[in-house]
Amino acid sequence: MPSITLKAVEKWFGEVQVIKGVDLEIEEGEFVIFVGPSGCGKSTLLRMIAGLEETSRGQIMIGERDATAEPPSKRGLAMVFQSYALYPHMSVRDNVGFPLKSAGLPAAEIAEKVDEAARALKLGDYLDRRPKDLSGGQRQRVAIGRSIVRDPTAFLFDEPLSNLDAALRVEMRYEIAKLHQTLATTMIYVTHDQVEAMTLADRIVVLEAGRVIQVGSPRELYESPSNLFVAQFIGSPRMNVMPLATTTVTGAPATAEHVGIRPEHIGIVAKGAGQVSGTVDVLEYLGADTFVVMDCGDAGQVTVRVTGDSDLSPGDPVGLSFADGHARFFDGGGLAVR
Repeated sequence: MPSITLKAVEKWFGEVQVIKGVDLEIEEGEFVIFVGPSGCGKSTLLRMIAGLEETSRGQIMIGERDATAEPPSKRGLAMVFQSYALYPHMSVRDNVGFPLKSAGLPAAEIAEKVDEAARALKLGDYLDRRPKDLSGGQRQRVAIGRSIVRDPTAFLFDEPLSNLDAALRVEMRYEIAKLHQTLATTMIYVTHDQVEAMTLADRIVVLEAGRVIQVGSPRELYESPSNLFVAQFIGSPRMNVMPLATTTVTGAPATAEHVGIRPEHIGIVAKGAGQVSGTVDVLEYLGADTFVVMDCGDAGQVTVRVTGDSDLSPGDPVGLSFADGHARFFDGGGLAVR
C-alpha cells in the first residue's frame, strides 16, 4: 500500500480557483479525514485524488508513481459515494461481485472474495436479498463491500453516512472504524460531521476556501488549534473566544488580543470571581451534561459544560473561572500565540 502525496495541487474552474496549492502526504494505512465548511473544496480535492476531477496544476503521487494524468481505472483506488448506487435488480451477492465479474474473474474466485467481504461487513445473512429489502446502513455496507473486493490501494469516502439517521450513523462509524483496523488500508474520508472526524481519523485535514489550514490528530486540533478558524470549527460546542480586554486573564502573551477556552474548562463560581462574569441565559439539558449559555456582556456569549443535574436557572448571575493551563491565545490576525 503506497503513500498518497499531493504537491502544490490546484483546481481551476475557468477563472475561479477552488483548490489553492495543497501540499499533503498521506501515509500508507492511515485514516485521514478532510473537514471544512460547505464550499471549502474537500469533496473536490477527494475527487481529484480519485481522478474524477482533472488536476489543473501540481502533482498527485501514488507511491513513487505520478498519477496526475491517470484515469480513475488506473489509480487502484475505490470510491464510496454518498449515494449507494446499487443495482436494484441484483442481489447483494451480485452487487458486491459486479466489479470482479466485469473484470472477467473466474466465478469461483468471485464467490470467495464476495464471501470474504461479507464476513468483514456482517452481510452473510443478506447476500440473497435485493437492495430494496435492506436498511440504509446495510445498503451502505454493500456499497463498501463492492469496493473491498477490488482490493484497492486506498478507499475514498465522500460523506458516506450523510443519508443515514443518527442511530445508523453511530453504527456505521463503528463498522468503518473496525473495517480500517481489519484491512489496515489507507482511507481518505470527507465529512462535514465533526463527530465522525474526531472519532475515526488518525489525522484531520481542515480546509477553508481551498486551502489547508491545519493538519493534525484530533487531539492536536482540539487542544492546540493554530488559529481562530480551527478553534471555532473543531469542537461541539465550539471553543469560546473573548476579547482579552474583557476578561481578567493574566499571563497572556504580549501580542494576544483574544482568549479561547473550551466549555468543559470553565467552572461556575460566585459573581465577581473568576475571569469574567455573566448571567445564565439558556440551559440545554442533554442528560449527563448540560450546556449553560451565558450572556457575558462585552465578552460575548459563552457556553459552559456542567453536569446534567446542575441547579442553575436562567437569570442567575455567576462568575466564570478558567481552568489553569487550558486558555489559548490568539493575535489580532487570528493566529495562535504561545
